[in-house]
Amino acid sequence: MIDVPVQRFPALEKLASVQHGFILRVPELDVRTDRASALARISSRHEAVLKKLGDRALRTAEQIHGHGVAVIDSRSPEQTSGVDALITNDPLVVLGIYAADCCAIYFVDPVKSVIGLAHSGRKGTEQNIVAATVTKMNSAFCSEPRDLVVQLSPCIRPPFYEVDFAAQILSQLQESGVRQVLDCGENTGADLERFYSYRMEKGRTGRMLAYLALDCEFHL
Repeated sequence: MIDVPVQRFPALEKLASVQHGFILRVPELDVRTDRASALARISSRHEAVLKKLGDRALRTAEQIHGHGVAVIDSRSPEQTSGVDALITNDPLVVLGIYAADCCAIYFVDPVKSVIGLAHSGRKGTEQNIVAATVTKMNSAFCSEPRDLVVQLSPCIRPPFYEVDFAAQILSQLQESGVRQVLDCGENTGADLERFYSYRMEKGRTGRMLAYLALDCEFHL
């Protein structure tokens, strides 16, 4: 099987309490098709990466470009409908968000051992899903915004897209009281060897997978 490239972010690598990754474009895999077919072709590659995390339950969001946030655990359905963000304190869960230009935002509360993963493109950013996620982490798990470490994934940016929603997300997080916000600054529209891009490939492409989990050994 082709080696699957995974990007990791220094700010999250420093946190002993979590495991994370951003699965990049799979080399030489033809995904010039619709979303469902493309995900079916990629799924075995994604599963091979996630298998290294042990026996855990992958949980994803429906991703409807809204601002809904769900609290989930290993008993939750594989996909939670009607939401674009998931939060949990269950170490048996791997949170997953698919992206192909939209931003995947990683939330880690190292104090309360809570994590979240959100999907935010132009529409989700307009609805301020990151603020909704911060609020939900506080109400469900008493996570304080000042304690959060938040990381933005690669996403499409100008000049390949007319709106710099990554900059808006950064501003929204700061307004929500988050002090530790990191942005990798990479543009999915600029590098089709590493990234899938819905805009640049006119919708016929695959998806990257952002994943985030609490470290089981750390939480024993």
